[in-house]
Amino acid sequence: MEGAILVAAWMFLWTSTTLAAARELLCTCENNKGTCRNGTCSGDHCFFTRVKGVEERGCFPKEVFREQCYTSNIPRFYVHCCSSDNFCNANTVAPADPVEEHEESSTVLLVTIPLLALLLVIVCVCGLLMWIHSRRRHLRLGHVEDQDLIKFKDPSKADPTYEDMFDEFCTSGSGTGLPYLVQRTMARQISLVECVGKGRYGEVWRGTWMGESVAVKIFSSRDEQSWIRESEIYNTVQLRHDNILGFIASDMTSKNSSTQLWLITHFHERGSLYDVLQYTSLDPEQCLKMCLSVSCGLVHLHTEIYSCQGKPAIAHRDLKTRNILVKWNGQCCIADLGLAVMHSQTSDYLDVGNNPRVGTKRYMAPEVLDESLRMDIFESYKQTDIWALGLVLWEISRRTIVNGIVEEYRSPFFDMVPSDPSFEEMKKVVCVDQQRPTLHNRLYSHPILSSIAKIMKECWFQSPPARLTALRVRKSLSKLTQDHEYPAEKFKMDL
Repeated sequence: MEGAILVAAWMFLWTSTTLAAARELLCTCENNKGTCRNGTCSGDHCFFTRVKGVEERGCFPKEVFREQCYTSNIPRFYVHCCSSDNFCNANTVAPADPVEEHEESSTVLLVTIPLLALLLVIVCVCGLLMWIHSRRRHLRLGHVEDQDLIKFKDPSKADPTYEDMFDEFCTSGSGTGLPYLVQRTMARQISLVECVGKGRYGEVWRGTWMGESVAVKIFSSRDEQSWIRESEIYNTVQLRHDNILGFIASDMTSKNSSTQLWLITHFHERGSLYDVLQYTSLDPEQCLKMCLSVSCGLVHLHTEIYSCQGKPAIAHRDLKTRNILVKWNGQCCIADLGLAVMHSQTSDYLDVGNNPRVGTKRYMAPEVLDESLRMDIFESYKQTDIWALGLVLWEISRRTIVNGIVEEYRSPFFDMVPSDPSFEEMKKVVCVDQQRPTLHNRLYSHPILSSIAKIMKECWFQSPPARLTALRVRKSLSKLTQDHEYPAEKFKMDL
């Protein structure tokens, strides 16, 4: 009886164990706890865990199920238990960890903020160094300017003249004015004394600078391009010539909250040739002297100088008596280069500038009036200057006394067009009717005036290439001075 009971008990235990084993799940096993066999294990529940980025898979016995699978919300810890099917933990994936993302963004900020701060410090330091460098440079330039200005003044000597100033600062043949460093301070050093002229494009004042009178041409804002052009030409080419207005400096200044554009040049008290001819009559020798000096200035403009500091050829484009000044010795000098055109054969360029202003209609050549001018050929501009030169010679010759007769001053074509002629009126007279200024018979009774009259006519040909060149005009007038053997001091000039 007892044996039967023992056998029954043993069978019960064996059956329970077999059933329990039959109920265990097969799970994917990936861990380092030594419970995996060929990547699997068996238990009551399969699990998947992710702890601080480390993932594990395996199985739990029933007695640890509640302890392991029901955990509180622990940061950076994720567990998933399942018992629905074999290998139910094989494809389990942990959701994104918001805490981890926050830590990654915090890490980025921790790296980025110090780098930005370092970059800002570097920029500030560089800016400070550049400011210090520019400040020191400004102080050095200011010191150089002061030294340049001190050079003008010698307590043991009288005030310097124009010649002293240019000998100090300009090399032989230079056409530029004072150095840029000195030019930048000119407006502060000049005292304006009186207005000596007004026009459509500004005013001309007499000023005083270091004991000398200077001319200050103040451009209106609408004629800024002329100021830019004249400053550019005077500062870049060799224009130092007896018959070209002497340039000193160009500068900007502020007055009554507006900007003024100044061009500072030599001052000639007699004024323009237009002004002089109003009240002065000439003898033939004075007439020849004026005509020759104007032609000398035009030759210098038209001629290109080939050297290491060469000068391009320049066409004036607005030659007239108002733009020619008269010196005390009776010679003339050409002024107002705001419309000038530059050309260089060596570098093969034609610089017409950017000035919208046009020349004076009364002095325009036929090809300008009928708009047939070849604007891409420099010779065309020189030929328009020759036309205007002929008109200037005519104005001078009218005021020359021959046989006790002299005519009142009149502008060219005064008897053919009104005082302010239109473009169309000038075109009709010059191009359509082909009229020319009238020459008084008395001119042909004097050898000098008759020769000048012949030159005028050859400057007025309708065909531009048929006109004389400035060099030919100058040579013809120079020969007149030699043929009539006038005192040398009367005609002393740079030929």
